[in-house]
Amino acid sequence: MFRTLPGFREFYPEDCAKKNYIFGVWRTAARSFGFSEFEPPVLEQLDLFTEKSGEEIKSQLFEFVDKGGRAVSLRPEMTPSLARMVGAKAAGIRRPVKWFAIGENYRYERQQKGRLRAFFQYNADILGEESLNADAEVVALLIESLRGFGLTENEFKLRLGDRTLWVLFLENAGVPEEKIIPVLSVVDKLEKVSPEVLREMTAEALKGTDLDADILVGKIRAFIAVRDIDAMRSYFDAQGELAVRVDARIAQWRELLKILESLGVGAFISPDLSIVRGLAYYTGFVFEAFQIVGTGRALAGGGRYDNLVKKLGYQDMPAVGFGMGDVTVSDLLELVGKSKSLSDRPDVYFVIGSENVRSKAMRIATALRRSGVKVDYPLKALSFGKQFKQADAVGASKAYILGDDELAAGVVKIKDLKTGEESSSKIDELI
Repeated sequence: MFRTLPGFREFYPEDCAKKNYIFGVWRTAARSFGFSEFEPPVLEQLDLFTEKSGEEIKSQLFEFVDKGGRAVSLRPEMTPSLARMVGAKAAGIRRPVKWFAIGENYRYERQQKGRLRAFFQYNADILGEESLNADAEVVALLIESLRGFGLTENEFKLRLGDRTLWVLFLENAGVPEEKIIPVLSVVDKLEKVSPEVLREMTAEALKGTDLDADILVGKIRAFIAVRDIDAMRSYFDAQGELAVRVDARIAQWRELLKILESLGVGAFISPDLSIVRGLAYYTGFVFEAFQIVGTGRALAGGGRYDNLVKKLGYQDMPAVGFGMGDVTVSDLLELVGKSKSLSDRPDVYFVIGSENVRSKAMRIATALRRSGVKVDYPLKALSFGKQFKQADAVGASKAYILGDDELAAGVVKIKDLKTGEESSSKIDELI
């Protein structure tokens, strides 16, 4: 007996309908913001992913050597493929590039709740635009992509952080430039490890400097606790050029929050410096959406990554975007009772009164289908009772009834299967 591989899912029709409902909401939101859908290949050169994330990512990949001797991998995420595709046409592509994709990705990692080895992800990115309006547009799209399910600010929030401000903070604390990314990796794990482990990780990140790990951890904890924009500035004792950069960044914070307020999503935004996103390629504002009911799981995340396209060998191009997985969103919708599905139910079930009228019934059904009506009918002779049971089982809204008497009169009886009301229509008018 064969079984589904660990971490992979099969979708029976009812599951597929729920998945399609989620995808439909995402597509509607993205297109309402003027984004165009793209689709990258599921198999890419292995180097595309190791160049972005380092050799250590290999342990998380479904990677192998194909029959042509090429080192390849199933894609673990969309962003590298997006950067490659945009970079390849950078000279002639219209900017800003506003693209989105919904596709299955694959990571060979330990399974846990909300995290599988095969998962669908929704990505939306703007490339070729460095202004804060691009950051705001992406953040607003993420929020609207969740609001489309009927979710409110009582069910999820977006926590907004800033890699740029963290770099300035660590510079101000005396952390050498080459140590900033290792320290930021530690900051990303602040809420996930014990104080002892955190101190060890900080000491390791600071190795080769004369900085005290305990003192730096204390400063980091104090800075992370800040939730007020004006208060952020008080944590800098910078002078000269560094002070100018800090003031400029605080001003950008105020501007971004003002734009988001104008876009009608201010109630969902919470400044939160604990959000730094662990990946090294992020370069500016970063953000994560979290549910604030149940276990408080992360729903989506993203930020600005201005250097990635150039790092992959293409023309330099600023970029900002996010990714959102279907598993956590589906779980949240189930939790709050807002899970729905795009109906795969027929609009009409054609009840065929006798085999003498089957040919006419099928012609009518074909005409209705060609006009956009979803029609089902029995594929073999069944009693009236069994046909109505079948109509109820498939969830049809109406039953169209054609028997010998109806055919002789040139009409079809119509029964509303929800209210029980009956009427009739001439066959020609019905078609």
